[in-house]
Amino acid sequence: MLQLDGRDGGGQLVRTALSLSAVTGQAICIENVRGGRPNPGLKPQHVAAIETVGRATEATVSGVERESERFSFAPETVRGGAFAVEVGTAGSVALVCDAVAPLAVALDRPLTVTLHGGTDVQWSPPVDYLREVKLPLLRAVGLDAELAVHQRGFYPVGGGSLTLTIRPSSLTALRLRRRGSIERLSVYALASDSLESASVAERLAETVRERIEDGSKGEMVTETAEIETTAEIETTATYAETDCPGAVVTLVADCGTSRAGFDALGRRGVPAEDVADEVVDAFRAWRATGAPVDEHLGDQLLVWLALAGGEVRMPHSTDHVETNAELIRAFEYDLQVGDSERGVVASAPSPEE
Repeated sequence: MLQLDGRDGGGQLVRTALSLSAVTGQAICIENVRGGRPNPGLKPQHVAAIETVGRATEATVSGVERESERFSFAPETVRGGAFAVEVGTAGSVALVCDAVAPLAVALDRPLTVTLHGGTDVQWSPPVDYLREVKLPLLRAVGLDAELAVHQRGFYPVGGGSLTLTIRPSSLTALRLRRRGSIERLSVYALASDSLESASVAERLAETVRERIEDGSKGEMVTETAEIETTAEIETTATYAETDCPGAVVTLVADCGTSRAGFDALGRRGVPAEDVADEVVDAFRAWRATGAPVDEHLGDQLLVWLALAGGEVRMPHSTDHVETNAELIRAFEYDLQVGDSERGVVASAPSPEE
């Protein structure tokens, strides 16, 4: 059984360890789960991720309960099928999907998982980021996956649901060293029905669009020296029935062979325009780096680099990246993370190399 220490990392270490345990068949024991956090131990979304991957692999588990700081996970064979998992709170269902999706490389038949919880909550990618940024990029390298969103769920009640279907997949190497010109910008704004009278979704979407258009006049792409305003900007503003009020806006940058995403959640007392400003500020900071992916996607792609090989340049390294890479190497994957002239490059050999 592989002994792992989660003291220096967060939930990403739990998800990465589950994914690699499942596809390699290596049993794991993680101690000091989220030990460096103010509220250590497993949270509902972590418990749900363990339950989901456990059911998909007929795993033997122990210590899996809320606030537990130690658990073990011993998988059998990755199998297909269909089942549902309830997070039980507004815990992120998108993060549970992160733990499940890599199992596609070990499947022999489709796996369908329906998850109930929070679709758009703090400290996790909103469902539009998963649907419009991460999954399209992974499909381009061979992941066969579909995502159906049934209902949106905000903090603190949750009540959202989605279904992730993955099929047996063979991956090609990720080649994300350089960023091409930004071909399209898409803005997805969604708010609860109760906020429609205040036009919250429209204000979120239009503020993002206007600020990008006004601020990009004459600006140049750092690496390719092409004018940013050549990118088409599409906006979508929608409303949905939810169990509690909330709003979210996601900006997606389509760079042809790569993607990046930036998002923000509405908060009580904060004008929609200020929320939109956060998204545009993050986009501009990323754009100036010339990196092909945003920093959060760079971290999330490390497990896929281990499985498929290739290289990914991200804007800069973070504690998340360093701890995640160290855990991946504990599974004997040759994953390297190092500085480059522009940002940080993570690389791994392809399985056939």
